[in-house]
Amino acid sequence: MKLQKISFLVLLVATMYACDSQEPHEKGLKDALDGKFYMGAALNNSIVMGEDTTTLKLVRTHFNSVVAENVMKSGPIHPREDQYNFEQSDKFVEFGEANDMYIVGHCLVWHSQAPRWFFTDADGNDVSRDLLIERMKNHIYTVAGRYKGRIDAWDVVNEAFNDDGSWRNTKFYEIIGEDFIELAFTFANEADPDAELLYNDYSMFHKGKHEAAIRIANDLKSKGIRIDGIGMQAHYGMDYPSIEQFEEAILAISEAGLDVHITELDIDILPSPWNQQGAEVSTNFEYEQRMNPYAEGLPDSVSVALNDRYMDFFNLFLEHHDKIKRVTMWGVTDHDSWKNNWPIRGRTNYPLLFDRNYQPKPVVHDIMNAAEAITE
Repeated sequence: MKLQKISFLVLLVATMYACDSQEPHEKGLKDALDGKFYMGAALNNSIVMGEDTTTLKLVRTHFNSVVAENVMKSGPIHPREDQYNFEQSDKFVEFGEANDMYIVGHCLVWHSQAPRWFFTDADGNDVSRDLLIERMKNHIYTVAGRYKGRIDAWDVVNEAFNDDGSWRNTKFYEIIGEDFIELAFTFANEADPDAELLYNDYSMFHKGKHEAAIRIANDLKSKGIRIDGIGMQAHYGMDYPSIEQFEEAILAISEAGLDVHITELDIDILPSPWNQQGAEVSTNFEYEQRMNPYAEGLPDSVSVALNDRYMDFFNLFLEHHDKIKRVTMWGVTDHDSWKNNWPIRGRTNYPLLFDRNYQPKPVVHDIMNAAEAITE
């Protein structure tokens, strides 16, 4: 973790968190994976604000990296052009510092969950290219600049490509053009030159998509613009992607000289309303009982299958731990997972490593045993 001057407020928060910490001898995932990669979790608002104390204890025990699930996205943190909401993001960073964690800022430039004003003028028309560049620069300078020297890595740009590698037709792309990524990374480096800078996207197992990310990374580097790694969002299911597809993407990114970050990991065991293999958050479907088959609990056979599926991924991560900087779960317990409400609201899902009773699933101990069995 980078050295920094700690304010009295941060020191006070650190003392508060330390008083409520788990017993120091309790071993967790982060301890078993020490020397392999950071083990991360996304924190929701109730965790960030210290309201969910039971989950906080799980985070301290099992994770040594954190990312904010929502509070650093441009909509929540910058709802109006002249207004920033830093209360929750400040708490998030203070928590990571107090517990000596690898802190990830998510995310600086993303078309989704952006405030409506960002792309329009007073009459509701699209702003000019120059004005959108100015707004993007001011946003990055203000947010990344506020946490300069305190954030270890930033997801600078999120989800800019389609699965075939073509450009997503977002407002950033429509108004600015292809160079919006180049500009975003330039501004992020200027705002916080010590933070690692990442491109992040879902369904990176698609060859077209990870090749597009590598292509843009190579283009940035050829122009002297820094990019340090690529985040592979891992919102996956029981039958996609294949381990071979995922491994191919890991190897391709690593061979391009970039750190691999496994981000937003969860595994969905519920039926899909369509052939969905991504994470387009704007999509939603009506509730149907048949799409919520495990409302009363997960059958043992499905639990075992989920355990095996997770181990397939973690065995792959451990095999390539020299290429992987971080593995981050998108949430902590099944209770707080976004997958209970997406793409169909009101379902009971089981996509994470800890159940609704805050207990580790058997796979947690299996991962720890597999990690500890590896000798360098």
